[in-house]
Amino acid sequence: MEIQSLTVSERIMLAEALWDSVIAKEAEIDLTTPQREELDRRLAAFEIDQDIGSPWPTVKARILSK
Repeated sequence: MEIQSLTVSERIMLAEALWDSVIAKEAEIDLTTPQREELDRRLAAFEIDQDIGSPWPTVKARILSK
């Protein structure tokens, strides 16, 4: 099956099905030590400042204004 021959809607449904199959298996994603350390660093920073970031429309406007 050629993925590009599917409609956008069909490709989205396929992506959802693939994601659901990963979640259903409760697959653990293997991280490298540097990846795990970076995630730990970001989590610690979030726990200190509780900064949830900017909403997408704000980020998009900021990017497009440059």
